Amino acid sequence: MTINRQPIQYKGEELDPERGPGLGCFRFQLAVLVFLIVLTPLTVAWQWPTWLSTVLLFVVIALLLVAGQTIIFLLRLVAADRRTRRRPLGSATKTVGELDDDARPVSPAPGPPAEAPSDEGPVRQ
Repeated sequence: MTINRQPIQYKGEELDPERGPGLGCFRFQLAVLVFLIVLTPLTVAWQWPTWLSTVLLFVVIALLLVAGQTIIFLLRLVAADRRTRRRPLGSATKTVGELDDDARPVSPAPGPPAEAPSDEGPVRQ
């Protein structure tokens, strides 16, 4: 088994976890998003100005977009990290995939093709 130790490429450059948003940034985005999702309908119930409710609604939509992009970036980092190491760091045992590969039977060597059945012979009707 060979392990891919080459750096993961993203847009022609190495994927650097220090360059993008982190987990703290994502948690902050989610906290603000939850607060605004609760506040926006309450502004309508409390009869705040319509323009304010509209602005809050558009802010919620924009924040959903930003939080979605952040989670995609963080998932790419996790996937890139997992691709660089196939075996868990603290484990000396084989992974499930390695066990499956060992249990898979080896296909027989290709031999001469079997003869095609003949059209001649008894036919049952």
